[in-house]
Amino acid sequence: MAHLKLKWLVVSICATNCYICYNDETKKGFILDPGDSPERIKAKVAELSVEPESIVLTHGHFDHMGAAGVLRDFYQIPIIAYEGEQALLSDPEANLSLAFGESPVTLKADQYVKDGEELLLAGFKARVIHTPGHTRGSVCYYFESEKLLLSGDTLFCGSLGRTDFPGGSTRDILFSIIKKLFALPEETAVYAGHNEPTTIGDEKAQNPVAPYISQVLRSEE
Repeated sequence: MAHLKLKWLVVSICATNCYICYNDETKKGFILDPGDSPERIKAKVAELSVEPESIVLTHGHFDHMGAAGVLRDFYQIPIIAYEGEQALLSDPEANLSLAFGESPVTLKADQYVKDGEELLLAGFKARVIHTPGHTRGSVCYYFESEKLLLSGDTLFCGSLGRTDFPGGSTRDILFSIIKKLFALPEETAVYAGHNEPTTIGDEKAQNPVAPYISQVLRSEE
C-alpha cells in the first residue's frame, strides 16, 4: 500500500521548512513552500528520484514561496495557492520580501483553491482548510488517509504563527487552530512551516492556545 513520504530542507533566512512530498510507490510528488535555495531543492528531488507534479503553497510570505517561480520554470509544473492570497503574493511589501531586506518577490499562482476543496496530490486526497490568522489566506492541507497535516505557519510544535504582520489576527488564528485543526483526530501528525513535527493531540495538551479552547468553543454556541 502506497504512503505519502516527506523529506524537508530548512531554507531562507527565516529557517523555513520546505517539504518534498511523494508517493513511495510511484515517486510522483509535490514541493511544499519552497522559500529559497532552488538548487538545493532540485538536488534533493533528484537524490530521491521524485517526479514533482506541482508546487503547493500554504501562504504568500516570501520565505515560503521565494523559489517557487524558478522551480515552476525548471519542472514545468503549476503553482497551487489559496484564492485569498493573490494580493499578498503579488505585493513585495505585504509578503515581507522588502521588510526582510530581500529582493522584491512577486508571484502569480497557476491554480487557486478554495476552502474545503479536495486536491489529488501525489495520488493522495488532500483537503484544503482555510486557517486565517497568520495571513488572511493561510491554509493547511489535511491528508485523512495518511493522518497527516501540513500546517504552514498556522500551528507549530508548542507554538503558533505570528499575527503582527499585515493581514494577521490573533483572534482569527485562535479560532483557526481550535475550531478547525484541533477538531482533527489527535493522532494526526503535524508538519509545520518551522520547527519540528508534532501531533494534534500533543498540541491540544501543550500549545499556548490550549487555555483558550473552552472560551473559543463557548463563543460559537
